[in-house]
Amino acid sequence: MTTVLLTGFEPFDGQMTNPSWSAVQEVAANWAGDETIHLLELPVVFGTSGDALAQALREVEPDVVICVGQAGGRSAVAIERVAINVDDARIPDNGGAQPVDEPVVDGGPAAYFSTLPIKAALVEVTMRGIPAEISQSAGTFTCNHVFYRLMHELATGDSGARGGFVHVPFSPEQAAGTRHPSMSIEVMAEALAGILAATLTHEVDLRIGGGALN
Repeated sequence: MTTVLLTGFEPFDGQMTNPSWSAVQEVAANWAGDETIHLLELPVVFGTSGDALAQALREVEPDVVICVGQAGGRSAVAIERVAINVDDARIPDNGGAQPVDEPVVDGGPAAYFSTLPIKAALVEVTMRGIPAEISQSAGTFTCNHVFYRLMHELATGDSGARGGFVHVPFSPEQAAGTRHPSMSIEVMAEALAGILAATLTHEVDLRIGGGALN
């Protein structure tokens, strides 16, 4: 039986909720497949988030890992392509740390690519009528930190698991009274379910356009 690990983050930067955690909970609650889904809420803390993920990978031994984070200001679900070996925090994390130009993993490669079928996932999500895009950068905050740690753990282990990262917009309650775009938790969850479904059905990704000019 296929085992799946979905992760989201705790709230940060003054927010009361984090839609990434709400959305993965919604996916697990409504998933109709035979796969076993495990959930993990990660701290928005550089010093502990990667270690918490690594411990969960050892305990759960998943076949598929999809980590999810909040990207306030984006209007679409963003399927991330690449994680880079840099922590460069514009704001402090929830533990007060604000690393600048530090490696996620000392001596690690400059970057890792997602091993999810990102193009097939994009097709599946857009077929469900949900705005989605391939993102070429997961930033340099804790989302990228976790994404890089995930791919490093998978690349240096022997599990053969596939993994990647997805960013979701603000929820409507977070965007209320602002000009930020938003998306309901239910729609985010439907998008994540589509990404998971595409991953389970595509060992080899589709070869279609998904690049960017800038």
